[in-house]
Amino acid sequence: MNFPSATAISASWDPSIARRLGAASAVEARRKGVDVVLGPTINLHRSPLGGRHFEAFSEDPVLTAELAAAYVAGVQRNGVGATPKHYIANDSETDRFTVDVKVDERTLRELYLLAFEKAIVESRAWLVMSAYNSINGVTATENHLLEAPLNSEWGFDGVVISDWTAVRSLRSANASQDLAMPGPDGPWGEALVAAVQSGEVSEAPVDRKVLRILKLAARVGALKGFEPVHTELVDTEDLVAFAREASIAGTVMVKNDGILPLNLDEDTKVAVIGHNARFARTQGGGSATVIPERVVTPLEGIQEVFGSDNVTYSAGAIVQDGINELPLEHITHPHTGKPGMRVEFVEPDGQVLFAEDRLSTSLVWFGGDAPISSASKIRFHTEYAPEETGTIHLGFSSVGHGRIFADGELLREATVDPVGTDLGAALLAPPGVSAPETVKQGIPLEILIEITPRSNAELSNTLGVTIGLEPKDTDPDELIREATEAARAANVAIVVVGTNSKVESEGYDRTSLALPGMQDRLVSEVAAANPRTVVLVNAGSPVLMPWRNDVAATLIGFFGGQEFGHAFADILKGVAEPGGRLPTTWPANEEDVPVINVTPESNGTLTYNEGIHIGYRAWLKAGAEPAYEFGFGLGYTDWTLDSLEIPENLTAGEVSSISITVTNVGSRAGKTVVQVYAEKPDSAVDRPVRWLVASAPVWADAGETVNLTVKLPTRLLAYWEDRWVYESGEYILHVGTSVTKLALHAKVDLVAG
Repeated sequence: MNFPSATAISASWDPSIARRLGAASAVEARRKGVDVVLGPTINLHRSPLGGRHFEAFSEDPVLTAELAAAYVAGVQRNGVGATPKHYIANDSETDRFTVDVKVDERTLRELYLLAFEKAIVESRAWLVMSAYNSINGVTATENHLLEAPLNSEWGFDGVVISDWTAVRSLRSANASQDLAMPGPDGPWGEALVAAVQSGEVSEAPVDRKVLRILKLAARVGALKGFEPVHTELVDTEDLVAFAREASIAGTVMVKNDGILPLNLDEDTKVAVIGHNARFARTQGGGSATVIPERVVTPLEGIQEVFGSDNVTYSAGAIVQDGINELPLEHITHPHTGKPGMRVEFVEPDGQVLFAEDRLSTSLVWFGGDAPISSASKIRFHTEYAPEETGTIHLGFSSVGHGRIFADGELLREATVDPVGTDLGAALLAPPGVSAPETVKQGIPLEILIEITPRSNAELSNTLGVTIGLEPKDTDPDELIREATEAARAANVAIVVVGTNSKVESEGYDRTSLALPGMQDRLVSEVAAANPRTVVLVNAGSPVLMPWRNDVAATLIGFFGGQEFGHAFADILKGVAEPGGRLPTTWPANEEDVPVINVTPESNGTLTYNEGIHIGYRAWLKAGAEPAYEFGFGLGYTDWTLDSLEIPENLTAGEVSSISITVTNVGSRAGKTVVQVYAEKPDSAVDRPVRWLVASAPVWADAGETVNLTVKLPTRLLAYWEDRWVYESGEYILHVGTSVTKLALHAKVDLVAG
């Protein structure tokens, strides 16, 4: 199953959605005989340029913590271990294997560690994954933060596993690092045995590691003689239906001039435009990628609602960059006749060492059984049925020496070297080469590509390969002209814009917030041709939208999972409401972003000199106005916040209750998200202008009033100074529907005791 990305899940602001996602992930894990889920990713959106932004929840530690704890609880209720990652301060991808993050203790405690704490303390995660980076000069797998606060303060009793190859030396064996992945080889192994025998490493930390690993095995039912925590699945549901519901819940509508929902009786001619409408991105790139049985694209969803005869499609702009994988429905396994590709690892004498049948032509090996290091070459073999007659550019992207064959003819032979020094980019976004080949629609083309991978001492037994096509050499002006003509002839134009696999992926950061290609010009010209233009943004993280005031409606669907198209269609026709609110600030201009740098200095350090002011906190401090603020989103109905009741005094260390009354004053049922922010006037220390302390999604029928109670842990009012310090005095609590739309407020005194 391909579920919506973390940013889509967090946009729901709904812990129940996160819990159900965790349970669903565990169902999938157990179906495949897997005992541990390597998630959730709960690093923070420090910069919108972060390449793995889509895989993490939010820029706010409290929202992230709530959702992460719910996800972990959902996974483990179904008997599978959850692994909050990457501990800690792994918030960008550039030089992620070597970067040294300089961050002060207060910032760590109040932001980056706070995002992890609830998943450990309350949901009792069975694992934690340590990161690649260093923190203040010490690599994460050897860092004292693995012991305090993780073990000694939070009571973690699970297994700390490393990110793959993050254990670099025997020193980590003396730290609270329990398992070096991917294993069994690496810096430990026989070297650790020898170190214990020589006294370099004492037995006690090794014994503790073994006991924790055995405890994990017992929890998941992998240790003979011990009953697992859960023998049966506790939470199950229709996973396809859930994927659709979660995508709807995480879709954020940021503009609607009244065009949505569409009138199916009047909007009978629909022009669908955009590469991502047909080739939607339902997930980001990297190790989190899965291959679903079927993906419903926005184009397919719209065609189901309006009928194919009433829908036209235009690409509008080239979004793809580099080699793009071949669609599964157009490739045939040469031996079985079923969809897929044969991969063979070959010895120098031609004997096949190992073989796999794969359902994708974009593949990553990171450890595992495939003998990448010992194979002389790797063969990729499939048959491709072209979608149209003409010239294609067939090729591969990978680091190493390759040969491209089509119908037995050698088209090209080339050696590909990595660009730059970043190991992640070399693995997950290698350069590509291609060769032209003339094809006929539907006539199968036998494809054989042989690659001799380049050895990689830093990342042994790893390989990233994509077999596929480069974009067609198409006149961009002609593509836009065709799209605008289609828009002009339609009742409504729906443009789907978004990123590509070279923009958002594990392994590298983004270089710009602009949409790739000529998509901005496309939207502007389509909107000029048809004022009834609706835009769906198919991106996992913020992009610039210079046309946002020119279109009738804009929705942000993030990476919406395999039911993305159905979810979007449900929203268009009004059978469902876009339920999302932004979990991250979306800027109007890149130069306005107050915290954006992800590039380490020449000495390898990346300094978090913004301290506690990231995300909306930094925007408020700078006094800058984004395109759309944290917490913002529109629905299909209207709400009023009527009243706020809080205790006269709050007691340090306790959890207080806040009562809020809200009314749906619109004409249909709907959802809103009530958000509570704290402010400390005249604080003795640096504080955010305001910061999130509680939130809750609310559903109500038309005209219905809801009395809502939310919990406020007073710990969220404290600041860190070698310990949690409660500052007595007056605080202001603001209640609203975004960080700047705050209808209610009340003053309250905190008694520090």
